[in-house]
Amino acid sequence: MPHKFNADRRHKIAKQQYRVTNWAAYNESLRQRGDLTIWMSDEVCRLWSAPRRRSRGGQQKYSDLAITLCLTLGIVYKQPLRQTQGPLRSAAELMGLEISVPDFSTLSRRSKGLALPAKCRSGSRDPVHLVVDSTGLKIFGEGEWLEEKHNTKAKRKRWRKLHLGLDLTTGEIVCADLTTDDVGDPSALPRLLDQIDGTVAKFMADGAYDGAPTRHLLAARLGEVVEVIIPPPKNAVASRQSVLDASVRDRHIAGIETCGRLAWQKSTGYNQRSRVETQMGRWKAVNGPKLKARKFENQKTEANIGVRVLNRMTELGRPEFKRVA
Repeated sequence: MPHKFNADRRHKIAKQQYRVTNWAAYNESLRQRGDLTIWMSDEVCRLWSAPRRRSRGGQQKYSDLAITLCLTLGIVYKQPLRQTQGPLRSAAELMGLEISVPDFSTLSRRSKGLALPAKCRSGSRDPVHLVVDSTGLKIFGEGEWLEEKHNTKAKRKRWRKLHLGLDLTTGEIVCADLTTDDVGDPSALPRLLDQIDGTVAKFMADGAYDGAPTRHLLAARLGEVVEVIIPPPKNAVASRQSVLDASVRDRHIAGIETCGRLAWQKSTGYNQRSRVETQMGRWKAVNGPKLKARKFENQKTEANIGVRVLNRMTELGRPEFKRVA
């Protein structure tokens, strides 16, 4: 979270109040998020069967698009693979579609390394205002509470790390990556930047990304003109050449020393980084705080589908706020 200078006195500060100005459109978008026709279109039914392969080997019965649809419905309606098969069979019967539904073992096997259908970035084609952050997702197995209280040895990794990149302009997740819990945020940044298909005008992240490797990577990938907003730590000092040629980090340090960290956050717009943390909470509310898949490759597919689900819900409509108090 952004630095709270008055954290010990915040209970005396009145909370800002906002009002949604497009409530009718936003209310309808909330209804459409659970609409089955939103997720199962005519194109999916037409491309349900896999194309005929010309090389040796067994012929796949279902296309990647069909497997993606089944896994998507499982995430949207929070159903295991077996229970996902039930509503799909019912929907196909009610809609009069002559298609067979993959069983749970087929879904589990095909989700490993599944190639998701390509999807172009929606919304504006303006430069991206990128803000990145990460969060932990639980997986199966014994938890850290059991290990700490009863001195049991964990048999498997207990959680994964989800890295997200949000475009502040469109509210869309433009890059995502799932890693093990021992991968740091700066180490995952190159793979996130590889997924950006446009220009980046602003890059924003928390203090975990502060360091020379991140600055060199951003300069090499995004150029020198990109606006980088990364808060330096409290004990940060300016470089030796800051008097003659001050870097962006040197200017941030000087700004904090001059007007304080809270004023620096407001002047640079760093407070908007809370939107990516809100997106993390939205992820866990919609997709759940735990990954259902057992294998790491299947978990990566599940995370990528979860990103597409959130982006699809964002396309249906977003609230527009107006401050009232």
